[in-house]
Amino acid sequence: MLRPVIETARLLLRPFRMSDAGDVQRLAGHPAVADTTLNIPHPYEHGMAENWIATHEPGFEAGRLVNFAITDREDGRLLGAIGLKIDVEENSAELGYWVGVPYWNRGYCTEAAAAVLDYAFSTLGLDRIHAHHLLRNPGSGRVMQKIGMRSEGIVRQVLRDGAAPEDLALYGLLRDDFASSGNSP
Repeated sequence: MLRPVIETARLLLRPFRMSDAGDVQRLAGHPAVADTTLNIPHPYEHGMAENWIATHEPGFEAGRLVNFAITDREDGRLLGAIGLKIDVEENSAELGYWVGVPYWNRGYCTEAAAAVLDYAFSTLGLDRIHAHHLLRNPGSGRVMQKIGMRSEGIVRQVLRDGAAPEDLALYGLLRDDFASSGNSP
């Protein structure tokens, strides 16, 4: 089965290619990206991007992962990443994303996240999508709010590799809420 491609007004969300590895390392490797996410390491060492990209196709084939390169629709430039970690048994997924620092505050993440939500509910038929952000990263929370996700609480003092524990804000959205919001096709 071919991995999906999604087009929006300004973006093309497509599968990552190995040729993207250098840009992934440069963008995800920025200290501010690692500092504002739970799972991106710093330093982002050589080979990490290739290893990460190599997990995408097997994860998709197993029905447990869908990752997209967020790219500029006009020039193909890599802006970031967005994906779903699918829990088949629960028919739900965790939404995760990052955008390179040069592309912050331009609405790219919100545009990509709205398209991925539609894909998750309309194409995959999932019942629930959830996401989290570090409490001190309210910009990520605004993305979740703009796409209709609802606050579900705070998880206190989550451990991060090599960093002090931090609080996480949790968000979620049910398929029925998505459908009744007028966002579904």
